[in-house]
Amino acid sequence: MSNSPSRFLSLDVFRGMTVCFMIIVNTPGSGATPFAPLLHAAWHGFTVTDLVFPAFLFAVGNALSFTKGRQANESGVFLKILKRTAWIFILGYLLYWFPYFKADETGQLILKPISETRIFGVLQRIALCYFFAALMIHYLSSKKIIILSTLFLLGYWIILLLFGDPADPYSMLGNAGHYLDKFLIGESHLSKGEGVPFEAQGILSTMPAVVLVIIGYFAGKFIQEKGKNYESIAKVLLVGAVMIFIALCWDSVLPINKKLWTGSFILLTSGLNLVILAGLLYIVEIKTWNWGNWTYFFTVFGKNPLFIYLLAEVLSRVFSLIKIGGDTSLRSLLSKSIFQNIAPGPLGSLLFAISFMLMCWLVGLWMDKNRIYIKV
Repeated sequence: MSNSPSRFLSLDVFRGMTVCFMIIVNTPGSGATPFAPLLHAAWHGFTVTDLVFPAFLFAVGNALSFTKGRQANESGVFLKILKRTAWIFILGYLLYWFPYFKADETGQLILKPISETRIFGVLQRIALCYFFAALMIHYLSSKKIIILSTLFLLGYWIILLLFGDPADPYSMLGNAGHYLDKFLIGESHLSKGEGVPFEAQGILSTMPAVVLVIIGYFAGKFIQEKGKNYESIAKVLLVGAVMIFIALCWDSVLPINKKLWTGSFILLTSGLNLVILAGLLYIVEIKTWNWGNWTYFFTVFGKNPLFIYLLAEVLSRVFSLIKIGGDTSLRSLLSKSIFQNIAPGPLGSLLFAISFMLMCWLVGLWMDKNRIYIKV
């Protein structure tokens, strides 16, 4: 890797777009069902929303491509990777534990028991994927990284087939990853977002998710080495198209499934990310189309991605916890009284999400103007 790589605006815009759309899909307004593309696929299948989290992992890989080469103090490198992993994981855990207190039968506030907390989640997955990808990138050759990544995808598929429910190894409660999560961490520590204890960011599916970071790394490394030119764009676009084709073929035997993080899903989202990145390279780096400095809007998110994501998640929970006039939450009140009156239905839900995203963006803008950049 280059010792002093130059930054690429297209990569920064890609990262910022990912954070921007992650906030929008995570904070829909109340009172109406969002537009179908802004919902995750119920199980097998794919929507635009299913691309957002994989794009974040892909962007983590892009960022890793700008790290410096091997250092003399190898133990220091490992400790740095471990420290960053721990910080991100702990922040994710504390986010799901928030607000840390609840009312008991007498109305007294008590500490929410750790036995009821969700252990794995979005930031925890980012932490673990970063950890394994960073170690692979630092200690292995490119050839070995590619071989190991291939083994991750195929090995995960084999594990699902061998240890899942013989009747349906790709079902929500019958897949091998769910069995492992129940055994190692228990149902009380799993997400209840599906109506039953099930962790979409569980232990076993971390294996294929790491490959998204690796592909993002190779994409960033390739762009740095080959530069901003039509040949680079064509090759990135071609690889992306090939991955999409393989994913669609693989889907016939291994369903595209975001919540299982199947190999077909990994290749589909990686291919789409490469296509989007190729488009940004053409628009931002080659044509330099930046009317009204639109790229700055997204780079504001990209300069403090972790902080702005945490801010959005905490504010969303606070808006839901604050009660106005009884059991109505502040979030529900704002959404139904304002946005559903302005535009009833899915459009009102989307307008609430966009407004919420813009509020977070203003915080990011203030931080950028004051040169405040929070990193772990």
